[in-house]
Parts: sequence; structure tokens; C-alpha cells
Amino acid sequence: MGAVADTAVANGINIIGVMPKALADHELAHANLSELIIVNDMHERKSVMADKADCFIALPGGAGTLEEFFEVWT
Repeated sequence: MGAVADTAVANGINIIGVMPKALADHELAHANLSELIIVNDMHERKSVMADKADCFIALPGGAGTLEEFFEVWT
């Protein structure tokens, strides 16, 4: 996801990141995003992403990626 974000930012695309506080406290968030929104939990993250997104794509990931994809789809 970082490579996709880097390429988008380099091409002038507005990139908004949404990260739960617990993860933001332990992980390095992407430094060059247009906006980074810190939320309370994963449920709020999915809600904010759904409100702000124009479309969704699923890149290779794990169970969390599948869970988010299927929630958006249904």
C-alpha cells in the first residue's frame, strides 16, 4: 500500500489515510499523505473510509483485507 500511496502522491493525487489510534501508536503512518485521520477503532475506520471513498479496490492482503472488502460489498 505504501508504494501505491507514494506513486499517487507523486502524481498529485489526494490521498487520505484512516488509522485506528491503537495502530497509530505502534506503527509508522505514511508521512506524505494529504490527510491522516486517526479514529478510535476498526469499526470507525471502516465507516470513515466508506464515507470518504469514491471506489474500493482490494490489494493482496490477509483476513482483514477480505473482511473490509466483503463489508463494503454487502
